[in-house]
Amino acid sequence: MLAAVLAPRFTVTTSLAGRTITPRMPAGAVRVGGFGGVDGLTAYLTLERIAAVIDATHPFAATISAHAVVACTATGVPRLVVQRPPWQAGPGDRWLAVPSAAAAQTVMALSLPGDAGVLLTVGRGGLPAFAGCAGRRLVVRSVDDPGSLPFAATVVRGRGPFALADELALMTAERIGLVVTRNSGGDEAKLIAARQLGVPVVMIDRPPAPPGDTVADPAAALAWLERSFAVTAGGFY
Repeated sequence: MLAAVLAPRFTVTTSLAGRTITPRMPAGAVRVGGFGGVDGLTAYLTLERIAAVIDATHPFAATISAHAVVACTATGVPRLVVQRPPWQAGPGDRWLAVPSAAAAQTVMALSLPGDAGVLLTVGRGGLPAFAGCAGRRLVVRSVDDPGSLPFAATVVRGRGPFALADELALMTAERIGLVVTRNSGGDEAKLIAARQLGVPVVMIDRPPAPPGDTVADPAAALAWLERSFAVTAGGFY
């Protein structure tokens, strides 16, 4: 969506990490895969004459954001962070905020009623952190097939945004007694379903946000670019 907003006005190259096997392809040029660390990203910005970097990576993708800070500082390329607001607990929510996946796993060791299931929505890369959850009935939702898992689980394939009715149906059918998720913001259907069903949620806190100017949506990113550049500019995000 961000590329679609920017592309009519700017030349955009979107950088995808390549972790999703079948990503939704954005408008404009696309490159897939890492840069080879800070040095590789710095070289890319220089060789491609990038005029601005928009860091719109996942809130939990802290490594690439940290690399962008260093590379943009070294090259003098302006950088903007686009990060959707985190979820906030509201009336009726039963949330427990934890600082890490390891802490979430500790909470999962607490007793759950009967054969209640645990719904894990932590991204494919976050699943290995729950290797010690043997004995729990786990339901993993993933965009792609997560492959070999370090624990027994029911895998539900799906790509958001999700309808509330579907989330309610899933949690009811799987007898979900606990939801474990990362505070990535965005689609709230699973959280509303958990609230309506009285299901507690273990919410993994975001890592510290990268420094620098930050906006919450594509429209604000476009406005930042238009203020910064009087002519069409190249860039990636």
